Amino acid sequence: MNQQELKRTAARKAVEFVPENEYIGIGTGSTVNLFIEELAAGGKRIKGAVSTSSATSALLAKFEIPEVALREVIRLGVYIDGADEINHSLQMIKGGGGALLGEKIVASASDKFVCIADESKYVAQLGRFPLPVEVIPSARSLVARQLLKLGGEPELRVGFTTDNGHEILDIHHLDINQPLALEDEINKITGVVENGIFARNGADVLILGRASGAEVIHIR
Repeated sequence: MNQQELKRTAARKAVEFVPENEYIGIGTGSTVNLFIEELAAGGKRIKGAVSTSSATSALLAKFEIPEVALREVIRLGVYIDGADEINHSLQMIKGGGGALLGEKIVASASDKFVCIADESKYVAQLGRFPLPVEVIPSARSLVARQLLKLGGEPELRVGFTTDNGHEILDIHHLDINQPLALEDEINKITGVVENGIFARNGADVLILGRASGAEVIHIR
């Protein structure tokens, strides 16, 4: 199987975790796009989906899946999203698509976080993938200097603005051996809106696309 087929294997399996007649949250990215296709094809009826980005909203509209705003619902039965990296404790780096703020908000509002990924994303330690940090534009240089002190090498994502009007710094070569502590430390930097370590809001279930099929991993 190629990577696209592995992603679809995980995406198709994730439909089984979607409760019918409930509201769900849906993330952003190439694997999630396949999940939306599979959800539409599978015939499961949901009350509506909370989207994490304009790109996801556009795909929901294309497949005629009803979208609702988070403020309009009390709870979300499940949140389905991908990851740029996920470790064996189901902590993640996310935000390669630039939607990390919306993703973290919706994840925190959901009863269960189901991560879908191909097997290449499953790692022993986070950090090979650059860590996205969403920043207030006027504070970008200030934040970058503080991230240098943490041992990272910040790089502006040129020409990119988030749906919230912010910029992204991609941080290379960070030592992320304590994800939860680092997530909190970065978020304390003035000018940081959110960062892409998902340790406090880690996944409850990982569906990993492998050549042998979908492997379901529970950690909690």
